[in-house]
Amino acid sequence: MKKVLTLALALILIVSAGAAAGCSSEPTGEEPLELGYVNWACATANSYLVRNILINEFDTDVNLRSMDAGLMWQAVSTGDLDFMVTAWLPNTHADYYAEVKDDVVDLGPVYEGAQIGLVVPTYVTIDSIEELNENADKFNGQIVGIDSGAGIMKATDAALVEYDMQDMELMTSSDAAMTAELKTSYDQEEWVVVTGWAPHWKFAEFDLKFLEDTKNVYGGEETINAISRLGFADDQPEIAAFLENYYMSPAELGELIGMMEEYDDNDEAAQAWITDNQDKIDGWLA
Repeated sequence: MKKVLTLALALILIVSAGAAAGCSSEPTGEEPLELGYVNWACATANSYLVRNILINEFDTDVNLRSMDAGLMWQAVSTGDLDFMVTAWLPNTHADYYAEVKDDVVDLGPVYEGAQIGLVVPTYVTIDSIEELNENADKFNGQIVGIDSGAGIMKATDAALVEYDMQDMELMTSSDAAMTAELKTSYDQEEWVVVTGWAPHWKFAEFDLKFLEDTKNVYGGEETINAISRLGFADDQPEIAAFLENYYMSPAELGELIGMMEEYDDNDEAAQAWITDNQDKIDGWLA
């Protein structure tokens, strides 16, 4: 009996030691990397995909931290974040970049042909921002926006002044609330104008158009870039090289954003996209 008790105690100690050592199926590399993103569809899709690729290919964990765009840029500049893959340049995030450009590293574009502006359904019979104010009553005097810290909101504040839209008011909400309002109005064929950007899944879901910006308040086409803290490439040269190679075409990012909407879990969506596109990922890792 004494031998049986001794053996049982030994097994308990072995199991306890294994638990204390952190035995698990999670990545077992060094400190997790810190990846910041804003809660926009394209930013969420890119960030979750990059996170899962790094887990799969580099055996390193990545903490995703959703935050306001201004705070995200500051956190990268101070080293509280290691990197982001959602910098809209040269226009949307111009002010943020100007403040910290000497304290961050631009790893290049992950997407080209991005655009911001004011968006309406195609059944709306105006085509330019200049026509908004004279039709303010049809839009209930509202432009449906997103979170107040977003670059597109600052641009829209400027547009209200530049286009003298005294009868229109910019409403603060969120990406989810904005698209919900868009869907409700779209289903009833009501006039609605929202702060919009592409890439975004709403362009696949609804027939939409950007209103012409004759005063160029929103700027032209942009790129979405990867930005890292200083010293990141020295600390993580292979991962930095991957981020320099990482690039999504409009079709690829559109598919990924659609999968993020389809799945209940963003990590599951990212892993499903990885399974279907491993050859593409291998090219980024080469």
